[in-house]
Amino acid sequence: MTLDQLGVGKTATIKFVGGKGALRLHFLDMGLIPRTKVTMRKIAPMGDPIEICIRGYELTLRVDDAKNIDIEEGGDEK
Repeated sequence: MTLDQLGVGKTATIKFVGGKGALRLHFLDMGLIPRTKVTMRKIAPMGDPIEICIRGYELTLRVDDAKNIDIEEGGDEK
């Protein structure tokens, strides 16, 4: 499952961060690191972008970028 498929209010754990080169490093710099919990906060009315809560802050991502983040759903809702 990828991050773009997570439902609003659901929590998941990042399993793998994809992307190549600078894109992957950018994800890691933003805190999208394996074994980190993320919670889907909002999805824009047209479906793009999405807002997640990670490490205590809100992060907005494009859906195309969220497709590079593999997750495992589960955990407590925040």
